[in-house]
Amino acid sequence: MKEIKDEIELMDYLNILWKRKWLIIVPALLCMVVAGVFSFLLPAKWEIDAIIQPSKFFVQTESGQFEEIVVVDPIQIAGQINEDSYNRMIAAELGIDIRDFPRLRAINLKNTKLVRVSLVDGDVGRAKSVLTSLFSHIKTDLDEKAGIEIKNIDSKITSNELEKLRTEEEIKILKKKLRITQIRKNEIDAEMSNIRKRIDSLENLQAANLERKAGSDSETLALLLYSNEIQQSLRYYDELNELLSSKKIEEEDINLEIKNGEKRIKQIENTIDNFKEMKGRIDYSQLIKEPTASVRPVSPKKDLNILLAGLLALVIFMLIAFFLEYRDHNVPKKSEDD
Repeated sequence: MKEIKDEIELMDYLNILWKRKWLIIVPALLCMVVAGVFSFLLPAKWEIDAIIQPSKFFVQTESGQFEEIVVVDPIQIAGQINEDSYNRMIAAELGIDIRDFPRLRAINLKNTKLVRVSLVDGDVGRAKSVLTSLFSHIKTDLDEKAGIEIKNIDSKITSNELEKLRTEEEIKILKKKLRITQIRKNEIDAEMSNIRKRIDSLENLQAANLERKAGSDSETLALLLYSNEIQQSLRYYDELNELLSSKKIEEEDINLEIKNGEKRIKQIENTIDNFKEMKGRIDYSQLIKEPTASVRPVSPKKDLNILLAGLLALVIFMLIAFFLEYRDHNVPKKSEDD
């Protein structure tokens, strides 16, 4: 029963619309014509856009890889543009009335470090000049920060080069010291060889005297002298041997210091090369896409305006039709006497 009632009510609505179709269709068509005329009379506007790559540099991670870092977050750059931070400077530079200045819109392109800037204007040449001027101001700010980073890297390179020079000088001093130690070691070794020969000679003389029978006091005294000289020579030989051992230890220590210094120089050279590579990878701000106008005007949107005007007029005049039908059935007509 309810379905039948709903069908009856729906048919009533359709009957009302059909009854007053010209009241609905004709004004809707007129509204569409008016909207079309106005759309064609409005000046055409194009969207002009550009893509900016902020200044960037590279830092070396703990794993040895280089990671790209921008001097200013692209989201922050887009925020400054959207907040009209550059509008007055650009307007003054190009002689544009700030009240007529076009609206700039900027976004950070997803999953990139790029900034897209766009505006809608009827004067394509002026719009391109605005975007070019905007990039110039942004580039000045960002490149200044990139320049500071370059100076920091240059300072680190200079510091490491000075450290390398100091280490090289230390190695030169160590090598001189090593040569002196080696010369002294050779001298001790030669002196020990002479002492060894002298001891051998004295022992041979002592042995020859012992083979002979000790007959006189002079021979006995000679044996004692040989024995004393041999003992003194042996003590001196031991002292030289200890001194030689200390010189060998000193030589080893110096060689170790030289190797450590050379290793340190290689590390410094690697550090300098890394800094130079980082410096070489610093990119200043650049336009990835020059200011470019859209192929077709983006405003006014004639087809959309006509369609919206027609739909809106249909809704309004359908409501008017229902209202008139309601009035005709519910408002009592005045009698002829009245």
